[in-house]
Amino acid sequence: MDGASPNGLATPPSSGAAQEGSAGPPQSEEGAPGSGETLITEGRATIVFPSANEVFYNPVQGFNRDLTCAVLTEFARLQLRPKGIQGTAALWGSPSGGLRVLEALAASGLRSVRFAREVPGLGAVVASDCSPRAVELMARNVARNGVGGLVTPRLADARMLMYQRKAQREPFDVIDLDPYGSPAPFLDAAVQAVSEGGLLCVTCTDMAVMAGNSAETCYSKYGAVSLKGKFCHEMALRIILHSLDLRANCYQRFVVPLLSVSADFYVRVFVRVFTGQAKVKASASKQALVFHCMGCGSHHLQRLGRATSHGSGFKYSAATGPPVGPTCEFCQQRHQVGGPVWAEPLHDPAFVKGVLAALERSPGRFSTEPRMRGMLSVIAEELSDVPLYYTLDGLSSTIRSNTPSLLQLRSALLHAGFRVSLSHACRNAVKTDAPPAVLWDIMRCWAKLHPVKWERLPDSSPAARILAVEPTLQASFALHEDANPSSRKRGLKRFPENPEAFWGPKARAKPGGESVNTEGAFWGRFQPPLIVPPPPKQGTCPQGEKCCYSHEPALAF
Repeated sequence: MDGASPNGLATPPSSGAAQEGSAGPPQSEEGAPGSGETLITEGRATIVFPSANEVFYNPVQGFNRDLTCAVLTEFARLQLRPKGIQGTAALWGSPSGGLRVLEALAASGLRSVRFAREVPGLGAVVASDCSPRAVELMARNVARNGVGGLVTPRLADARMLMYQRKAQREPFDVIDLDPYGSPAPFLDAAVQAVSEGGLLCVTCTDMAVMAGNSAETCYSKYGAVSLKGKFCHEMALRIILHSLDLRANCYQRFVVPLLSVSADFYVRVFVRVFTGQAKVKASASKQALVFHCMGCGSHHLQRLGRATSHGSGFKYSAATGPPVGPTCEFCQQRHQVGGPVWAEPLHDPAFVKGVLAALERSPGRFSTEPRMRGMLSVIAEELSDVPLYYTLDGLSSTIRSNTPSLLQLRSALLHAGFRVSLSHACRNAVKTDAPPAVLWDIMRCWAKLHPVKWERLPDSSPAARILAVEPTLQASFALHEDANPSSRKRGLKRFPENPEAFWGPKARAKPGGESVNTEGAFWGRFQPPLIVPPPPKQGTCPQGEKCCYSHEPALAF
């Protein structure tokens, strides 16, 4: 095992391992910044970072790293409890004592250093990167933070490292994948190299692909067609979960999501990976195609398989369908077909509550704690058995009416006897088990109270066709006692403003450390292409400048 002692665990740092709420090992002055370098402090780690763009770092991802430390702390607690360990005290000297962690694309090593200083219960952390400059920087940052006994920098291709550990039967208990762009090239190795019941933490920042701007590229990377609908951010989560489960199925393994988050410009999922041939048979019934109306935005899901009770077990068969006709029943427009996507719950409610409880026990542990508490509280309130969502502005713009308030629409659904929740993925989202027919009846009732301008509606428009039908449901928009969710009543920080200007995924790190202007990196896509003039002609030709052939000397073979 990389950087391990003979008993299978890394040698503990002299100051002891991190305890929940403690300051962690002391920092060393070794690895002080040199010319062209700066010090960056995040959490309990302080790292040296080059001012030039040699090694990738995005400060906006601090929320991502805070959340990962919180999730990893709760996961370690759950893993250590069966071994008779109370709380999250770190273990040393036993091969089964601490968790073995891989940060597969570590860059500066900030995340690995934070794991070592902030997460109890770890046995060894391998911080891998294929850039020699990044590994050199990692080594300095590990020494500076006094975690050399726990964190081992490795110069390696992440895929080869994971395949080797699979072949050596030395899997990691936690694998963290946070690449620049898509994690697709690393997923096959990751689902094999994680231990039984181990944790995979995966980030996708290629949201343009996953949100429907390039459906064919999404299929080539994740095995699913993305759609450009109002629900695109949740669909992105379901696409990566589908891809992980599909790749795990190849090795008789399957995934169980603990937490799935859409935040800022990326999605982040935390899943456990298990092995079991019988459970893998159920995977087809966990995936679904999405039928999305191109006119009114109504959506329907079609499961790929069907699982029915059969004695003490289940019987699996192909599903029947489709759930829609040739055209939309509400606006007579055609449907787009996307997916397959993960159609099961995105989160484990008990695990989410555990992470929230840990935040309550250690207030002030993370700088982004208010946002974490707000987002996790909304996640805890989400309807787990309702895939995708509608939006307030999407429903009202379809029928060309003004927009009801969130409480009014939620009240109408609750009065009609249906469940409803928010979604952490979108500020205006409405998740409900009400069928589309009920939603459009409610919007028809709203349009009667707030008339639309019929003269501006073409007869063939979705608005005209929907409003031409009389509602069979008489909706009540009077305030329902359960309309205002708890997270909203408490004023939690659920959807914060952008943290800084030009806060997106940043430019890719470049060898040689060319400085990159973030604003220029964005607008550079709209600059005219650079035209390189052809080389001067060699020799003479009677055609002169009219000659269209090359006069360069012939190559000798």
